[in-house]
Amino acid sequence: MNLGKFGLTILVGLILAACGENNGSSRGKVIGAPMVIASLTAAELDTAAAASGLLALTGNAKCDVTVVQINYQTPGTQSSEMSNASAAVLIPSGVSCPGPFSLIAYAKSTDVEKPRTMANPNDSETLSLMAFYAAQGYAVVATDYLGYALSSYPYHPYLHADSEASSVIDSIRATRLAAASLGLTLNGKIMVTGYSEGGHASMATQRTIERENTGEFKLVAAAHLAGPYNLSGTLVDAVNSPLLAAQIFVPFAVTSMQKIYGTLYAKATDVFNSPYDSYIESLLPNPTLTSTTLITQGMLPADAPLIAMGKIFKSSYLSSIATDSNNATIVAAKKQDLLGWNPVAPTTLCSGLADPTVKFLLNAKTTYDDFISRGGTSVTIVDVDPAIQSYYGSVLAASPATYYGLYHGTFEPPFCYQEAKKLFDLNK
Repeated sequence: MNLGKFGLTILVGLILAACGENNGSSRGKVIGAPMVIASLTAAELDTAAAASGLLALTGNAKCDVTVVQINYQTPGTQSSEMSNASAAVLIPSGVSCPGPFSLIAYAKSTDVEKPRTMANPNDSETLSLMAFYAAQGYAVVATDYLGYALSSYPYHPYLHADSEASSVIDSIRATRLAAASLGLTLNGKIMVTGYSEGGHASMATQRTIERENTGEFKLVAAAHLAGPYNLSGTLVDAVNSPLLAAQIFVPFAVTSMQKIYGTLYAKATDVFNSPYDSYIESLLPNPTLTSTTLITQGMLPADAPLIAMGKIFKSSYLSSIATDSNNATIVAAKKQDLLGWNPVAPTTLCSGLADPTVKFLLNAKTTYDDFISRGGTSVTIVDVDPAIQSYYGSVLAASPATYYGLYHGTFEPPFCYQEAKKLFDLNK
């Protein structure tokens, strides 16, 4: 692994100062000089992919990959509010990868750790992006979102469709601005994808581009992977039936929407039980603790999902979510639902039928059926559960709890990344 492969990148700050703003706006403007984090050869990527069990799905790397971190301007959630977000740009190179490249805009999965950045070659999600996409001849930009890594935004607007879309779209703009000085040649084609929260973000991005930005972006394909597109339905379901890791995802969504809209409750004690009411609003994302540590240290309950929900939330609040369509949380969540529109670009929805965290029937299938009900013809749905069972059947047989505990976060993503690449390869 060689650091600083593109040593002249330090000049980018001077070059970008002369670039001006994007279409008369500061959105996507690069802040400072992009930072080269590391470069990996194709052989190093193969070694890393083999060690992580990905190589059988990715195939051998064709390209070397350089990891660059950029910082760029993007809006917050409120009108006229401008902030910043950081992102990783993964740049293919080598004799077999001369470019120009299609650009994949990737939205990451739910993240509890505030300092985490995608511009880290040792991060498992970043490694997957390198192995599946960048090492196969795609340029990739993966946003860290508002509220993470270099972002100065005071919180993360979790599952907020509009700011997810603006963060991803502005990462594309920033990559284009920085491309020439990074030696990155793009062919103009854009593809969007993301996993879990990122699946929600990538679908929100596609919707926004196809409604508002068709003249600026040539969006040729989209793959949305295990995302909670039916967020309001997911919250109702979380009250009535087990949702794995509900003690993380549901408080994160509720406190985020309260910060955005200010309508969910008057004070934390109206919604949260003690002791969670005293700190839950500043808990996620966390500056120092992982999700595992939050639970093992008792900051969040370790119980089964329905019991944990009952410990965190007032019973009256949960009952209102489950039964009252005018509940303020449900009203806010419906604003994040990604139903009621039709994709234009070829689109894949990928998930696993047995996913205990983002349920296939409630999200991927419901959304697919919604598209088809209005005559949508550009969308396909893929259930990767058979592949997961085939690959990890021994884990299921030995320990169902382990199998389902790892299903959404570990077992499912590579198979959906593979499905996304199949679609992208047809449209690059």
